[in-house]
Amino acid sequence: MKNIEHIGIAVKDLEQSGGLYERLLGSPCYKTEEVPSEGVNTAFFKVGENKIELLAATHDESPIARFLEKRGEGIHHIAFKVADILSEMERLKSEGFVLLNEVPKQGADQKLVCFVHPKETGGVLIELCQDLLLY
Repeated sequence: MKNIEHIGIAVKDLEQSGGLYERLLGSPCYKTEEVPSEGVNTAFFKVGENKIELLAATHDESPIARFLEKRGEGIHHIAFKVADILSEMERLKSEGFVLLNEVPKQGADQKLVCFVHPKETGGVLIELCQDLLLY
């Protein structure tokens, strides 16, 4: 793993939370995007070389909607940038980790993504991210 790519935060209202984070961070949202496969709308903020991703559900059955129902707003996942997502997925499986998807899928911000089950990582959902252009 190269570095932390972003921290994902589940929110109920993307517009309201976006305004809060603009004030908090002192900088505007630089990108919004819908990710239909995950049932979310996202908003990205830069914090130095790091990013914050706000995630709001687009429907009641999305993973974010279920997360919000169980836990409320807050940190949803930590994403790590990887050079080769397929190799990293194989390495993690060989170490005994359970992946939530067997093949990478397209995520937000032009990334291929894969998630590691939080039961295997002390309750923290881990996302692997690889730039889509490198795949």
